[in-house]
Formats: sequence, structure tokens, C-alpha cells
Amino acid sequence: MTANGGTGRGAGDGPLAVIFDLDGVLIDSEQVWDEIRRDLVVERGGTWRPESTRMMMGMSTPEWADYLVSLGIGMTADEAVAEVLRRLGQRYGDAPPVIEGAVGAVRALSALLPLAVASSSPHAIIDLVLRAAGLGADFQAFVSSEEVGRGKPSPDVYLEAASRLGVPAGRCVAVEDSTNGVRAAAAAGMAVIVVPNPHFPPDPEAVALAGARIEDIGALTPGTVQDAYGAARAGGARA
Repeated sequence: MTANGGTGRGAGDGPLAVIFDLDGVLIDSEQVWDEIRRDLVVERGGTWRPESTRMMMGMSTPEWADYLVSLGIGMTADEAVAEVLRRLGQRYGDAPPVIEGAVGAVRALSALLPLAVASSSPHAIIDLVLRAAGLGADFQAFVSSEEVGRGKPSPDVYLEAASRLGVPAGRCVAVEDSTNGVRAAAAAGMAVIVVPNPHFPPDPEAVALAGARIEDIGALTPGTVQDAYGAARAGGARA
């Protein structure tokens, strides 16, 4: 997008890339992860805590596995990961629940700017979803938080995604749905578009960090990206 409001790869002083979260942004899956992990804890005689759902949103695979172990499930972290991913694979099958409007929004943006995914899902799950949705060619990079030091709300996965695109983090716009995700992208110095997750709405304080808010991913347009970037550069927020 160019400085005069037009579009074009690498032109002007506008955003140079868009980085998407996966769960809750491209696929309707946050509640699936939650149900699977909650059921596992109950079945294994552990104790699910009131804060467990929000604690694990955004955690990397090693982080949430260790957290599940701490709930008293009587499994190793590796065993917990294997079981959760086995159940997730059964739920997804060959058709992950792609959110209506996501494919069109991604393709409209990929014609203008390089795109990446920065997700807490394992690498194999990201690959599965993008292939199933027919979006593999629309993303130049994707990063799982299991590949970096810390999961969200730390900025690591977003910084790595920007690095793989060869774009400064401050010239990227992130698309997020959760409290920890918005905080991670903002901590990376990115402008943020928040698409509030209907199952687990982000905290108002996190929403206030975003440069733009949309109610569904189908409403994501090049203009929204420009608005979010402009608001962030101006030091304001559009909620």
C-alpha cells in the first residue's frame, strides 16, 4: 500500500506485510482446543482451573503441555501433546473449520502484500489448515510458536514471522482475535487488527491496543489494513 493510499508491494511508507493468527482468525478452533484439553484433564483425574482456558490461549506447544501436566493428568508433556494432537486430528479430519470469509480476505490481501501466519498451533497443524483451505500459495511464510523461545503474549512468534518475510516488524499489520495474541503483536511493534473471538472475547485492555476492530474476518480489506497501520503510526487506536 502506497503512501497516497494506493496499493502495491513494497511501495511508499505504508504497511509492507500482513501477519495472521490462525486459530480464531482463519479457523473456528479455539473452542475445539479448549474442549479437547479440558476433557483430557477431567478424564485423567486432573483439576481444571477457572483460569486454565485463558492461560493456555497463545501458549506454545511445550508451554501448554507443561501446563497440562501441572494440572495433575499423570502424563508426561510428550504424552499430553501426542494425545491432544491425536484428538485434534480426529475432530478436524480432512476439513478444518475454516471461517466463512477468511479465504476471500486472504486472497484479496495476498495480491497486494506478502502474508505470513504466526500461530500457537504446531507446524503440522498450520500446514494442514492452509493446504485444506487452498491457501498454501497465498502465504510466504508461517511460524509456529513451538519454533521460537516463548509463546504469546510474548512477541517472539511475530518477530520471527516478520524476519522470515524480510520486513521490519513495525511495517507489519497483525490480525488477531485473543487477548494474548493482540498483546503479542503489539509487543512486537506491529499495528493490530482485532477480530474478537466470539467464544473467548479478548479483554477490553487488549482491544484498546488495536488500530482497528472488525466483527468478522470477511470484513478485512486493504482499507482496514491501511486504517490500522495509520492509527498505530499516529499513536492512536480505533476500536
